Amino acid sequence: MPGSDTEPDYRFTLANERTFLAWMRTALGLLAGGVAAHQLVPGHSTAKTALATLCVVLAALVAVAGYPRWRRVQRAMRRGEPLPRSLMTLTLTCGMVVITVLAAILVLAG
Repeated sequence: MPGSDTEPDYRFTLANERTFLAWMRTALGLLAGGVAAHQLVPGHSTAKTALATLCVVLAALVAVAGYPRWRRVQRAMRRGEPLPRSLMTLTLTCGMVVITVLAAILVLAG
């Protein structure tokens, strides 16, 4: 019955938790990529700083958005509602494309 809180199947709760942890791993990977880009990518220091900053900002966005997303999905499962949509998938995709293009330009120019 939509609107009433019931305990969802534990498998769905654990799957939701694994998804949350995947978002956190992605954020951690982006953070590490930002540090690595700043230290290892050849090229002009301003461009390296821009690449590293993009990685770190995207990491922060992913990390900050992970918990509210987990909570909204958990609430929807408890209430029998449709799962909420998220713009973070599109944001992460676009951010990764920009980071990849900038990194490629720096590597090819260096």
